[in-house]
Amino acid sequence: MDLKRLYYFVTVVNEGNISHAAKKLHMSQPPLSTQMHLLEKELSCTLFERGSRQIHLTEAGKLLYERALTMLELSSQTKKELLDYQNGTTGSLRLGVISSVSCTFLNQWIKSFHHQRPEIHFELFEANTYQLLEQLKANIIEIAIVRTPFHSASFECIFFQEEPMLAVGHRIYFDDLPQHEISLRQLYQKPLILYRRWEAIILEQFQLHHLHPQILCKNDDARTTAYWADAGLGIGIIPASALKLVQNPDTLCRELRDPELHSKISVIYNKNGYLSPVAREFLTFLQSV
Repeated sequence: MDLKRLYYFVTVVNEGNISHAAKKLHMSQPPLSTQMHLLEKELSCTLFERGSRQIHLTEAGKLLYERALTMLELSSQTKKELLDYQNGTTGSLRLGVISSVSCTFLNQWIKSFHHQRPEIHFELFEANTYQLLEQLKANIIEIAIVRTPFHSASFECIFFQEEPMLAVGHRIYFDDLPQHEISLRQLYQKPLILYRRWEAIILEQFQLHHLHPQILCKNDDARTTAYWADAGLGIGIIPASALKLVQNPDTLCRELRDPELHSKISVIYNKNGYLSPVAREFLTFLQSV
């Protein structure tokens, strides 16, 4: 497929109609309409349901839009990688990071690395672990900073320190609990807030003791878990490195002593994938800290 035509298509979708897209692309409307018709003819499917003012994507159009974004991103990154190859270790680092790391370890690492190499720029992709694994497989990012557990067979992994999971929430939820460490099963009657990647592990621990926990909220981000707990809605289960997200002085935390609820920060990259000189230098830096 012609990348320029895909760029036109993405612009039409983003702008909402042909007229606005034509202005954005600095071209007249008829040639742009022709390009969209040629794209539909090439793919043998209808991409738009055309209205009087607004276009609406068909299911085929939605699929192409998602794929076109990826293809255009890969095209752009390939050009940057070739430029990096010519220029040595200048350029941008495409780095994926989960939220519970971005507020702590990443700030420490990036500050030190940037001090050493101020000419290097960063493109951060913030998502949960599973989304970053997919972006890594698609070569949208070069390196991801994630947290165990995850399926690591396809990746090279550098593991950093292990850390426990914490139970955090308003002090009223901890009146009948020990002052320091607690076990997960002691929370089965409390309203729990957790993010989905830990759901199976947490529920399995309750099932081992034939307990049925009260799940108030399931979400996709450690930040959401911390914010809900900080608002007094229940007890959140978060990694220790995400504790800085908690600001309410009435929010307490207790370490969970269950060994199954320990996690490691992991820096991962594709085993046989291309790594730019910048990415290789960043990996060397991380292994030295």
